[in-house]
Amino acid sequence: MKAMVLKSPAPIEEGPLVLKDLAEPIPTAGQVRLKVAVCGICHTDLHTVESELKLPRLPLVPGHQVVGTVDMVGDGVTRFKLGERAGMPWLGWTCGQCKFCTSGRENLCHKAKFNGLHFDGGYAEYALAYENFAYPIPEGFPDVQAAPLFCAGIIGYRALRLSEAKPGDVLGMYGFGASAHVTIQVARHLGIEVFAFTRAESHRKHARKLGAAWVGGARDTPPAELNAAIMFAPAGPLVPEALRVMDKGATLALAGIYMTPIPEIDYNSLLYHERTIRSVANFTRADAEELLKYAAEIPIHTETQTFPLEQANEALSALKQSQITGCAVLKITAG
Repeated sequence: MKAMVLKSPAPIEEGPLVLKDLAEPIPTAGQVRLKVAVCGICHTDLHTVESELKLPRLPLVPGHQVVGTVDMVGDGVTRFKLGERAGMPWLGWTCGQCKFCTSGRENLCHKAKFNGLHFDGGYAEYALAYENFAYPIPEGFPDVQAAPLFCAGIIGYRALRLSEAKPGDVLGMYGFGASAHVTIQVARHLGIEVFAFTRAESHRKHARKLGAAWVGGARDTPPAELNAAIMFAPAGPLVPEALRVMDKGATLALAGIYMTPIPEIDYNSLLYHERTIRSVANFTRADAEELLKYAAEIPIHTETQTFPLEQANEALSALKQSQITGCAVLKITAG
């Protein structure tokens, strides 16, 4: 099969992903094999390729917003049948036995493994997934439209929950890329007003189109204090800027798996009055199921820009330069 393989991390501008022919993977017990149709591109892929995340193994096939068709199953599989469409997200496996797994916090499992990091991901014609960590595609969603739901959507939804934003609240979103453009649709559906803080004019236009009540830069002062906020941009210096415009008792959820250093924060002016900063680590299967339910109910519309598999480096470079509106998606056709 054809796959874009990372052998040695490097800045994306150097083209570290190389097109290779690999053996087709064979599912073991409890696994399904997906004939990959599309794979969304994520900032986590960029952090992986550029080695901002610790890499457990090399070589590696990135990608964890996978949509495909089940074409082979391992022993004991009952959740999917051959020919069914399925999605494969970031969370690929947990132990199911630790204190986190048994208390509804499997996202914190010490032994958790992730697609496109521990397991080869979807920048390939075929990918394996454990059946209990794969999901049916909501009806009415074409493959390309469904791909962003499987990380951008799920992580954004968990961040929205952890921000504790309620109907009638003002929610700030810092950065307006793939995740934010899905999350704003859920927030608006729940009756939450959204202020978008973003640099690129194309992203500001997109935020307005999707219902943002106000749009500006991260250092601007909005017309009202924020009751909650989500930091999608992996930029630590923006954390004090968000706290500066947040109301008493507000929560700032940091949605990124990676972030540059956060500057020193003045306790009295920025953090006092029970403001909260919390990180968002991965997601649970319950988060995924809830987001997919909302996706069908609203319904969520994802905006995408497609690239062929062999242009994965170019797509990630465009993502790095904030040149993607919505989500970049690789279109992959298995032989």
